[in-house]
Amino acid sequence: MLPNIHDKDYRVLDLVRQREIRDSVAYAVSQKLHVTENLISRLGLEKELIGHTGCVNCLEWNESGQILASASDDMNIILWDPFRYEKKLILRTRHHGNIFSVKFLPKSNDRILVSGAGDGKVRVRDLTLLEPIFSCNCHIGRVKRIATATTVPFLFWSAAEDGLILQYDIRAPHSCKSNDCNSVLVNLVNHAGRYAEGKCITVNPKKPELIAIGANDAYIRMYDRRMIKLSQVPISSPHSNWTRGNVCIRLAGGGDPDENIPLGCAQYFIAGHLHSRQRDSNRSLTTTYLTFSADGNELLVNMGGEQIYLFDINNPKNMKTCFGYSSNMYLGDFDKYNMESNEDITDFTSKNIKILPPHVEELKRQANESFEQQKYTLAINLYNKAISYCPTAAVLFANRAAAYMKRTWDGDIYAALKDCQTTLFLDPEHVKAHFRLARCLFDLHQSVEADKIIKDFQQKFPEYASNSACKALKMDIKEAIDSGRDIDMNQLMIQISEYEQEWRRNTIDYKMRFCGHCNTTTDIKEANFFGNNGQYIVAGSDDGSFFIWDRNTTNIMRVLRGDERIVNCLQPHPSTCLLATSGIDPVVRLWSPLPEVSITNYLSKSVDGSVNEREIQNLEDAASANQIRMKSDPFEVMLMNMGYRFPVQQAELNEDGDDNQDQSIVQPLNCRPS
Repeated sequence: MLPNIHDKDYRVLDLVRQREIRDSVAYAVSQKLHVTENLISRLGLEKELIGHTGCVNCLEWNESGQILASASDDMNIILWDPFRYEKKLILRTRHHGNIFSVKFLPKSNDRILVSGAGDGKVRVRDLTLLEPIFSCNCHIGRVKRIATATTVPFLFWSAAEDGLILQYDIRAPHSCKSNDCNSVLVNLVNHAGRYAEGKCITVNPKKPELIAIGANDAYIRMYDRRMIKLSQVPISSPHSNWTRGNVCIRLAGGGDPDENIPLGCAQYFIAGHLHSRQRDSNRSLTTTYLTFSADGNELLVNMGGEQIYLFDINNPKNMKTCFGYSSNMYLGDFDKYNMESNEDITDFTSKNIKILPPHVEELKRQANESFEQQKYTLAINLYNKAISYCPTAAVLFANRAAAYMKRTWDGDIYAALKDCQTTLFLDPEHVKAHFRLARCLFDLHQSVEADKIIKDFQQKFPEYASNSACKALKMDIKEAIDSGRDIDMNQLMIQISEYEQEWRRNTIDYKMRFCGHCNTTTDIKEANFFGNNGQYIVAGSDDGSFFIWDRNTTNIMRVLRGDERIVNCLQPHPSTCLLATSGIDPVVRLWSPLPEVSITNYLSKSVDGSVNEREIQNLEDAASANQIRMKSDPFEVMLMNMGYRFPVQQAELNEDGDDNQDQSIVQPLNCRPS
């Protein structure tokens, strides 16, 4: 009997359908297993790739993840087979300075590499040819980063310390000496002043018209390049004689002469408390790395001299910085809980959860107990977990604010201020949150705003007006206002354009903050999303370790020693749980999940009794020591590296956040020296 042709068609269609189902299931499974908590807990050193003779300053995976490129102070680029641990190619770049950035040009079948270096040069090389196919000498400062965009493979961009952001089109000829060569996308010097430097750059993967730029200040700049008219590279001194003083200052801070950057094409971001803290006596603020999330909705920033911040680029109305209050304070970062900015106060109060679920109540109890034991970081971590379960419980935000105010890491007071805001939106009658709000503003040198809040506090809660703490704070605020000590001298010293002033006035505040690492020594320290949905954040540190944070709670999950001195670069594999890191050591390290059969021995002691030297066991001590390191002057850092310990001011805090007597305790410093 011959088979029925229709039966055959049915079987073929059925097989195709089954294959599609299998493929979709396999894809879902692979995505689920890409990076999970279990795999993170087993992450360990897989292999060291040895081949460079200098610090490895940049790493880059190709699109398929089959090739890893690394570039170094030795001015060479090495292409690795990461699964066979073999060198595929050593490229002598002919750069005459440390290479800081290397990129595969998209859609080039991994043949074309772009590099930028300390010699101020940008080179494009086709790996099938002997000579570079493109070379640019327009920059007169060190080229720190190259950026590409998958959807526009013929374009790429460079950011350099001369303040120039250049755009290149490999379809068009380029001549550095031609008056017809319009390559400048942004000249930071024209707006931010003569000392402005470009430090890093990234392109939104979903909206390639959006380009984010980091500079040697606390402001993150995002431009819509469709609205910008390219301009010529300014005439300047020869590169060999270049110093910051050689930058043409005639237009510095005066704006673009041809207004090629419209006012409406830029959006600035900043952690709100950094508006008035551009520089202090020990360290300056510099954006060392920034990257968009895979969906293009968020921007992750590693702020040199400070912490790591996550910004939401789509909700500017809900994310303005928290200064400039009236008694009706605005929302702060509350939008991450899916609440609309046009809801009135009754809408927020109706969402306040007063009776916590049992598991959240237990977390709160443990956090309060940690308060009493002066373990403020542990308390904050527990509150973070509780808030992830109940993001509209005022009591959790109020107690976390109190913990931040006691811990006082960089940015903690401002984080406490934001928590006080959230508390009052959920519970307008929360007395301590209202008072702490005034205290936070005063501590952040916003005395005029603090004065408004404390007066509103006395009117709203007259029974507390004669309280000694209230009187003392009001007196301190009055003294600060009368003395005028809150004036920001940094803003008075640097000439900036009118557009720059407007952009800075309309900055967007951060959404989340990740603390624990130290970033003061190098200006190429990265921070990246890890996982198919960016479930984790990874960043290196000056203590030779790298940190892994849970993105949802912002808590540290693991700390691993990745370098003898400093970890700068961390690049996750595009499709598997594999992480490449590098730093001062002349090696590239690959990290992957260890087999489950050996994980118990690996994380504690192996059969022969040896310990895992890569695992930092006490996460809180490591994070605390890094915060001390960031605040220390150079002499104190030297003593820390010699093993000395310093007293840390801490205070008791009872269950509901009342302040008690401060006392000094000494904590050990377990971080490796930089």
